[in-house]
Amino acid sequence: MNGAGHSKRLRRVAVVTGTRAEYGLLRSSMEAIRAHPKLRLQLVATGMHLLRKFGHTIDEIVADGWVIDARVKMQKGDDDPFDQAEGLARGIAGIASFFRAADPDIVLVLGDRIEAMAGALAAITTGRLLAHVHGGDLAPGDFDDSLRHSISKLAHVHLAATRQAGRRLVRMGEDANRVHVVGAPGLDALVPLLNLKRDRKPRSGTALVAYHAHGRTVARERRTMEQILRAVNRADLTPTIVYPNSDRGHTGVIEAIEAFAASPRGAYAEVHRSLPRDPFLRRLIAADVLIGNSSCGVIEASTAGTPAVNVGTRQRGRQPAGRSVVDSDDSYPAISSALQRALRKRPIMGAMTAYGNGTAGRAVARILSGVPLTEATLRKVNRF
Repeated sequence: MNGAGHSKRLRRVAVVTGTRAEYGLLRSSMEAIRAHPKLRLQLVATGMHLLRKFGHTIDEIVADGWVIDARVKMQKGDDDPFDQAEGLARGIAGIASFFRAADPDIVLVLGDRIEAMAGALAAITTGRLLAHVHGGDLAPGDFDDSLRHSISKLAHVHLAATRQAGRRLVRMGEDANRVHVVGAPGLDALVPLLNLKRDRKPRSGTALVAYHAHGRTVARERRTMEQILRAVNRADLTPTIVYPNSDRGHTGVIEAIEAFAASPRGAYAEVHRSLPRDPFLRRLIAADVLIGNSSCGVIEASTAGTPAVNVGTRQRGRQPAGRSVVDSDDSYPAISSALQRALRKRPIMGAMTAYGNGTAGRAVARILSGVPLTEATLRKVNRF
């Protein structure tokens, strides 16, 4: 399913995916690469995809019909910074080994996680052209900004989500000719699902909860998730709760979710170790509010017509898609107040935002099909 033909004239593009969320964002680019007459897709699955603790989401990729060219084990799933460090080392070695055998011309990574960093370092050290989606964003996360900007300094081609992000890359010393504003790929699957015949949706009495650890202690992450679920319960909303990613402190978030689900008030909650992209987006569209600290609340929720409560500092600095994003610290009074403010907002479904109109994947494939595969492209020079 990775594309017909094995002609040497086709550019081989290796896409590296390490998490359920980033796979959902990369999928439209993968589809466009597979369909492009000048490109051939190679797919590397790594990181959280291979961990049963987080839903073993490699099964989703297979179920979607993709051929996985390489499965590279990274983290063990321990809530331990050494697991991240050792996983990064395993990822670089394993992905580089695949590159040596499969010889891709271009490597495509997205975002700011260690799986993307592993793919980026494997690409650079084996002489591949590196393309990076969502560079130039700001969001501290755990050590996300440091990883994202490091990948940007390695990348030969930048596929920025907003004009603001593109300008930031140029200020970082990147050549403006290498920076392309393509929009946020997270909108590509969302826009076709919207019913744009109505501009405001009825209340559903539901909340979508997506909160991720970001390097704090297990106890603090558990406490924050408990306060989020307490506020949702107090607002008389039925939650759909998605497990966190594998960042440090995730055990605390999981403990809070499991305790809530086992309690009488959690009897009607939906809890998912992983939720495939389309079902996730349908729940986002239907929900009265998204609450947590997922980038989805800052980027996609406004287009879905769903207000969002952004809890804590994980997304601090990321450009909000609209005025329906309400920031909160991680205390119960602040979260509860922010939730009530968000529920009073009624954003217009399908409104245009700084993140584009849902055509990023096609733009990515078009750019990768035309970028010169030359020594000059591979040899970057910082402009400042």
